[in-house]
Amino acid sequence: MNKPLFYRLDWVVILCYLSLVFFGLINIFSSTYNTNKSQIVDLQINQNYNDRNLLPNEFSNEIDESIDKQINTQKVIQKNKEVNKQHNEIISFKQLIDINSLSGKHFIVFIVSIVFGFFILFIRTQFFQQLSYLIYFISILCLIGLFFFGISINSATSWYIINGISIQPSELAKIGAVFALSRHLSDFNTDLKKIGSLIKGIILILVPSVLIILQPDPGSAIIFGALFLIFFREGLSFRYLIISIFGIILFISTLLFSFNYIIISIACITLIIIFFVKKSYKKIKVSTFFIYMISSIIFVLSVNFIFNSIFEQRHRDRFNVILGIVEDTKGLGYNINQSKIAIGSGGLIGKGFLEGTQTKGNFVPEQQTDYIFSTVGEEWGFIGSFGLIIVFLILITRMLNQAEKQSNIYRRNFIYGISSLILSHFTINIGMSLGLVPTIGIPLPFISSGGSNLLAFSLMIFIYLNFDANRLNHW
Repeated sequence: MNKPLFYRLDWVVILCYLSLVFFGLINIFSSTYNTNKSQIVDLQINQNYNDRNLLPNEFSNEIDESIDKQINTQKVIQKNKEVNKQHNEIISFKQLIDINSLSGKHFIVFIVSIVFGFFILFIRTQFFQQLSYLIYFISILCLIGLFFFGISINSATSWYIINGISIQPSELAKIGAVFALSRHLSDFNTDLKKIGSLIKGIILILVPSVLIILQPDPGSAIIFGALFLIFFREGLSFRYLIISIFGIILFISTLLFSFNYIIISIACITLIIIFFVKKSYKKIKVSTFFIYMISSIIFVLSVNFIFNSIFEQRHRDRFNVILGIVEDTKGLGYNINQSKIAIGSGGLIGKGFLEGTQTKGNFVPEQQTDYIFSTVGEEWGFIGSFGLIIVFLILITRMLNQAEKQSNIYRRNFIYGISSLILSHFTINIGMSLGLVPTIGIPLPFISSGGSNLLAFSLMIFIYLNFDANRLNHW
C-alpha cells in the first residue's frame, strides 16, 4: 500500500468510464446536429475519352485540349470538396464543445465531474462512512424542497433551476440512498434475519422512492429497487427475490388476463405445489402456502389501483403498447417503432457518423436522452451497439469483482449499490429502445444527455476509485 495513488487506481474502470463519456458526447452531438450537404455533379471525363477515340484524327488536338480543361476543372472541384470538408469538420468541432449545445453541456459537466473527482480521490474513506446518513438526509430534504421550489417539466416537478442551470435531485438522491443503505448494512448490530433490520433497510429505499413517485416520476423511483441487490449480497434469503419476480409476473398477468382467470390460476398452482412439496417434506406447514396464496390474491386486487391511480396516463399507454394490448405505431407506439426502425436500419456496421437518416430526420423523439441507443444502432450498427454493451458489462463485472476484494463491508456494499444502479439503468434504457420495456424516462449512464445523471454517476465512479485504491485498508 506504499505505492503512489496513480498505481493503485483501477485503470480498467477509468478507461471504460472515459470511453463511455466520449462515445456519449459524439452520439449526443450526432442526434442534435443538422447538416446541409451541397451536391456537386462530377464531370464525365471517362466518357469524353471514349468519345475521342471515335473522332477523326484532325479533331484529336482540340479534344485533348478540352479534356485537359475538364481535368483541371475536376481538380478544382475536388479541391473545393476538401476545403468544404475541412470547414465542416471545424464547424462540427466547435459545435461539439459549444456551451449552448447539448453536447457542449455534456462536455462541461464531464469537466466539472473530473474536478470534483480529483478531490474525491484524496478524501479519507472513513469520511464517507461517517457522513453517510447526513448525505442521505440532505438528499431527502432536496426532494422535499421540490414540492415548494421545484420547476415542472413534462408534467413532473423534478427540477430546480438555479441561474439557468437545471438540477434533478432524484439523480443525486441515488448516491445518498447507496450511502445510507451501505452504512446500515455494515453496522455491527444489523442482522437481516431480524425483521427490524430488514424493515429499516427497506425504509431507507422507500422514502426517496415515494417522494419521487409523488413528483410524479415513477420511472426514476423504480430504479431504487435495484438496491435490493445489496441485501442479497449481505445474506437476505433468495426467496424474497423469487417472491419479487412472482409479483412482477402477477402484475403483468393481471393486465393481460381477466381477474377470475388469475384467481383460478393462483389457486391451482398453490394446490399443485402443496401436493408435491408435502409429499417430499412432510414437516412443512400447509398454512404457509395458503398465506402466500391469500397475499397473491390481495396483490392482484391492488394492481388496478396501482396501474390506474399511481401511474400516469402516458405510462399506462406505454405499458399497453409493450404488452400488445394496444397496437398503434403512429400514436402511442410511435417512439418505440421509430427507435426500432433506426436500430434495424444500421445493419452490421451502421450508416456512419452523422449519416443516420432516422436521426437526421428527427423521427425519434427524445433521441438524445431516452432513445440515445437508437442513434448508436443506426450510425454504428450491430458492431458498435455490441461493443457498447461489452464495455458496460466489463465495467459492471470489474466493479463487482473488485468489491469482493474489499476488507471493509461498508465499501463493498457501496460498490455493489452503484453497480446495481448502473446495471438497472443500462438494461432498462436499452430495453426501451428495443421495445422490450415501457418508456419510463431512464437515461443510459454516461451516454444520454443530462447533466445531473452524468454528474451523479461520475461521482459514483470516483468514489469507487477511492474505495478500490484503499481496499486493503480497514478504514
